[in-house]
Amino acid sequence: MADEADVLTDLNLDAAPNGADNQPAAGIIAQYVKDLSVEVPNAPACFQWKDTPQVDVQFNIAAQQVDGEVHEVELKINATAKAEQGNAFIVELAYCGLLGMRNMPEEQAHAFLYAEAPRLLFPFARRILADASRDAGQQPLMIDPIDFNGLYLQRLQAKRQQEAAAGDAPAGEA
Repeated sequence: MADEADVLTDLNLDAAPNGADNQPAAGIIAQYVKDLSVEVPNAPACFQWKDTPQVDVQFNIAAQQVDGEVHEVELKINATAKAEQGNAFIVELAYCGLLGMRNMPEEQAHAFLYAEAPRLLFPFARRILADASRDAGQQPLMIDPIDFNGLYLQRLQAKRQQEAAAGDAPAGEA
């Protein structure tokens, strides 16, 4: 069995400074519900409806700089369950995270804010939506995992194509 002194020696506990601390770093500082609205506008009649409602889920991601190296990323999710008779429920959630970023190139920082941060926040927002719809007397709304990185890359490609198309248009038509 290893002696405790040997274990401590193997860990190399000597602090190695990062020089000017110029390595890129990013992480979540805090997560929180910024806004949550749950409505069952046709209660109690909706509990008697026979047809299964169609659920429409919309996402929006926003980011803003709070202070220097701190940014807020907002994952906004609107879910509406519509039946032939009307809305069974409406859930609107703004779930946010405070993120710290240091020494990140602009392109990487943008990708972190609009792809990686939403990926990290989504499981928590998903649980809140499921609980909110269940607490509204409906089936829990279980949203499938989302490829935020893939969506981010699609958006970038679409933006580049738009810019290229705008650059090809004659000056009077742009």
